[in-house]
Amino acid sequence: MTAAAEAAPEAAALSSAEVKLAANLALASRMLSMDGHDDLNQGQVSARLPGEDRFLIKGALVGFNEAMPAHMILASVDDRERPHPLAPPELPLHQAIYAARADVNAIVHSHAPCTLVFGATDLELKAVSHDGACFDGRLARFTLTSHTVLEIDTGRAIAASLGQGSAALLRNHGGVIVGKTLRQAAVLAQVLERACRLQLLAQSAGVPYHVATAEDIRRKQDYIYSDSSLKAYWDYCVRLVKRSDAEAAEW
Repeated sequence: MTAAAEAAPEAAALSSAEVKLAANLALASRMLSMDGHDDLNQGQVSARLPGEDRFLIKGALVGFNEAMPAHMILASVDDRERPHPLAPPELPLHQAIYAARADVNAIVHSHAPCTLVFGATDLELKAVSHDGACFDGRLARFTLTSHTVLEIDTGRAIAASLGQGSAALLRNHGGVIVGKTLRQAAVLAQVLERACRLQLLAQSAGVPYHVATAEDIRRKQDYIYSDSSLKAYWDYCVRLVKRSDAEAAEW
């Protein structure tokens, strides 16, 4: 039986708004896949249900590249509640962040290669590009363990390391990116991977390189990564997914 067949669709239990959120989570999964975030079936994307202490998260059996709306699993922020049998093992990471950050409504955790490699170094992310400017002063690094986040205490430690930032590099593990909306988290996960890739490329040149000034960084954060800009980037990614993936065209 395939993973898709084994998944337990919960669409019947969801409101129309929640069905739409599940579809957007599937689209976010596919765009993350197109950006190189695949690592077998590992990694998750989740989104909080508006006004609730519940969220939808990609199920454990499917990868970003094959996720569909029916693969989105209902979960509680309360780690004491019994999880859905198809909830991903790293559910505690999402529960801890949602519990700690009322402003966070979506989370991406992936093993994107450049984000992972960058997090294995002691380099400070710099504004080599627009992408790096987005995370200036907003990127943490978690170093206590590189293991899969299976326990709520580890999730809470990551949430504490994240603080009020936009993302955290998990040493030898990958990254966790948060947003006040799903589109923000999904886009910023792609932006972080690109920022890490470009700085690693600059480092490999073996010569000094320049970075944006503090004033330019501030202006880039206000303009290039404004809410309206992020919506436009999300809309672009959705169009790209739907053009490239006939399965997603109806979502």
